[in-house]
Amino acid sequence: MKVFKIISVLAVCMTTTLVHTQDVELDSYKFGEGLRFTADEGHKIRISGYVQPYAESKQYTEADANESMNRFRMRRLRLRMDGVLPNERFSYRFQVDLSGASEVGDSESSNNYLLDAYVSYNITNRIKLSFGQRSTYTDNRELFMSSRTLQLVERSRLTSAFSSIREFGFFAQGNFRTGGGSYLKPYFVLTNGDGSNAFDKDHGGLKVGGRIDFLPFGLFTNLGQFRQADVMRELIPKIVIGVNYSKNNGMSSRRGRESGSILYLNDANEESLPDYTKYGADFMIKYKGFSMLGEYIKTEADVPKDITQRLRNNGSTSTTFDVNGIQDVENYVKGRMMLGTAYNIQLGYLFKNGFSVDGRYTQLEADDNSFLNNGTFYNRPEYYTIGLGKYLARNYGAKIQASYTYVRANPGINDLNGSPIAGDEWIARLMLTFSL
Repeated sequence: MKVFKIISVLAVCMTTTLVHTQDVELDSYKFGEGLRFTADEGHKIRISGYVQPYAESKQYTEADANESMNRFRMRRLRLRMDGVLPNERFSYRFQVDLSGASEVGDSESSNNYLLDAYVSYNITNRIKLSFGQRSTYTDNRELFMSSRTLQLVERSRLTSAFSSIREFGFFAQGNFRTGGGSYLKPYFVLTNGDGSNAFDKDHGGLKVGGRIDFLPFGLFTNLGQFRQADVMRELIPKIVIGVNYSKNNGMSSRRGRESGSILYLNDANEESLPDYTKYGADFMIKYKGFSMLGEYIKTEADVPKDITQRLRNNGSTSTTFDVNGIQDVENYVKGRMMLGTAYNIQLGYLFKNGFSVDGRYTQLEADDNSFLNNGTFYNRPEYYTIGLGKYLARNYGAKIQASYTYVRANPGINDLNGSPIAGDEWIARLMLTFSL
C-alpha cells in the first residue's frame, strides 16, 4: 500500500507538471516509440508504454496428460515517462508496472509497481551520473534490455536465478572512442544493495560494483546494444563484449533483491549478515537479422563467524542451524542463498517478413550448499527453449511470440504446492506485445 501511494503521488505530480507547462506541443509519434512532446524553453518529454497478455501451460513428463498446470495473466502493463531539461544535461525517468508480476517471470507476484525513478546528469558528453532507482549495471547483459524487445517470451533462468534487477543508489557510465571506430563503455555502481522499493529499514552495508563493455566495430544502430532481436539488420557485424563484478557487503536476502527477507544476529542481538560476490562475462553479436547472446555468472558468499541466531518470519529467533543433522552455521546460511554458476547461450534470426526463429540453452550448476538445490523452485539444471515470433511492426511495437521449453530436473523436485514430482518439465508459453 505504501508503494502504491508513492506511485500515485508521483504520477499526479508529473501529470500536473505536464498539464500546467506552457506551450506543450506534440512533436512526433512513431508506433512503438511513444509520444514525444516539446514544452516551453525546449523541455522534451516522451511518454511510452506497453502491455503483454500471457498464457502458460506446464506439464511433467511422467504425469498424466490431464495434470497440466495452466495460467493466464497480464505479464506486464507498463507506463514510462522520460524527460530532458532545456540545457540537455539533466534528464529523468519514471516507470511503473501495474501488472504486479515479477520482472523475471518467477511464480510469485512481486507487487513492486515502481520500477524506475531516477535523475541523470551529463557531467560531460562522455560521462553520465544517475541517482535513484533503476536497473543495475552489475547484472548480466540480458537485464540491460527492455522486456518488450526480448527474443523469447521469457528471460533466461540465469537471469531469474542471479539478477538483483533494480537497486537504489548512484550509477555512473562512460562512453569513449578508443580508435579504429571501437568504443569502451565503463560503468560504476554504488547502491544500498537491498533491491528495489526498499523504503523500510536499510539492512547491511553498501553494494559496490561495475562493468566494462568493449565494442570493437562501433556502436549498434538505434540502441541495438540494449535490444535483443536484430530489427535494424546491422549492415556490418556489431559485437559487444563485457565483464561485470559486484560485492554486496551484508546481504539480507537470497541474491540482493528482497530487503530484510533473511536476517541473522550475533550474541549481542545485532545484525550479522553474509557478504555476496557476483562476477561474470557476456557478449552479444548482431548482423543482418542474426543475433547471438552469451552469458556466464558465478556467485560466492562469505559468512561471518559471529552469527548465533536467525530471525524467523514471525519475528522470533532460533539458534538452530541444522544441515543434514549437524549444527553448521556457515553451510546453513549458504543454503539459503543463490550460490553457483550459470551459463546461457541464445541465438536467433529475424527474417525480412517479420518472422523470427530463436533458440536458447541455459545451465545452472549449484554449489553443494545453495538455494539452487531447492526442489520446489530450482533443482533443475538444464533448460532447452525454442521459439517462434512474428513482428507486426518494423520495430518492437507489436509482436506475437510462442516458445516451448524442456526442463531437465534432478531427482527430488516438487510442484508449486510442494508435492513430489517424477520426471522432467515441459513449458509452453504464448505472449502478445503491444506498445504505445
